[in-house]
Amino acid sequence: MTVIEVQDATCGYGGGPVIRGLSLEVAQGEFLGILGPNGSGKTTLLRAITGIVPLEAGRIRLSGADVAALDPRAIARQVACVMQDGATSIGAANLAFSVREIVTLGRTPYLARTGWETRRDREAVEQAMELAEVADLADRPVTELSGGERQRAFIALALAQECDIILLDEPTNHLDIAHQIAVLELFAGLTHRHGKTSVGVFHDLNLAADYCDRILLLKAGRSAAVGPPGEVLTAGTVRDIYGAAVLVEPNPATGRPHVFLSRPPERGAETV
Repeated sequence: MTVIEVQDATCGYGGGPVIRGLSLEVAQGEFLGILGPNGSGKTTLLRAITGIVPLEAGRIRLSGADVAALDPRAIARQVACVMQDGATSIGAANLAFSVREIVTLGRTPYLARTGWETRRDREAVEQAMELAEVADLADRPVTELSGGERQRAFIALALAQECDIILLDEPTNHLDIAHQIAVLELFAGLTHRHGKTSVGVFHDLNLAADYCDRILLLKAGRSAAVGPPGEVLTAGTVRDIYGAAVLVEPNPATGRPHVFLSRPPERGAETV
C-alpha cells in the first residue's frame, strides 16, 4: 500500500524552485533513502512531505489525503520527523529542558485541550526513551548533553509520536559508529517488523546502501535515479551525480554495494 505519494511536485523558498517536477511513491513497510549532493533538495523534499514547504505545483498525499488539506495536528499524527538540529528547530538549544520534557513534546498531537498527560502518554515517552537509549539521561538538561546524546533525545521525541511514517534528516548526525548502527537497526526494525515507513536523508552512501530498501538519487531537485541500492549505486551513477570518481564493490558482509573513494593520482606521478 502506498502511504506517501508525490506527484509532479515543485517547491522552493521564494528564490526559485528547489524541487522540480518530482514524482515518487513510498510503500508501507519500506525504508527509502534519499541521496544527492549538497543543495539537491533532499531536506526540502522532507519539508514538503510534512507541509512545512508548500507546493508551487503538483500534489503530495499521505495515506491518500492531500497534505495541503491537512492541518498541522493531523499531519503530526501521521508523520514524525528527526531533523538535523532538532533543538534549534523547537527553540530548545539554550533552554534547560530535561530529556523527558523534550521527549514528552512528541505527545503534543494527542493531548486534550487541557494539556494534561495521560497514563498512555507517559508510557509512550518512557518506551521511546528506552528505544533511543536515553532513559538514563531522562532528568538531564539537554544543554548538558553531547551532540550524540542530544540527537538520540530528539530521536526519542519522534518515536514518542507513534506515527506510521518517520522522516529522518541525517539521523546519524553527531553519532559515533556504535550508535549509528544502533539507530539504523532501530528504524530498520520499526520498518520491516512493525510496518512503519521510513524515509531518510543520508550523506553516507554506504549506510544508505546497507539499510535502505530503495534509494532516490536527487540532482538539482529532480529524480536522477530510483531503485534498489544495487541498481542505483553504481560507479557511473555516483560519478554523474556527485562528480566524484569511486569504486563500487559488493560489501562482503551484506552483498550490498559499498562505495570506495578513488583518490586521483598525485601530480607528476607515473600512471600505468
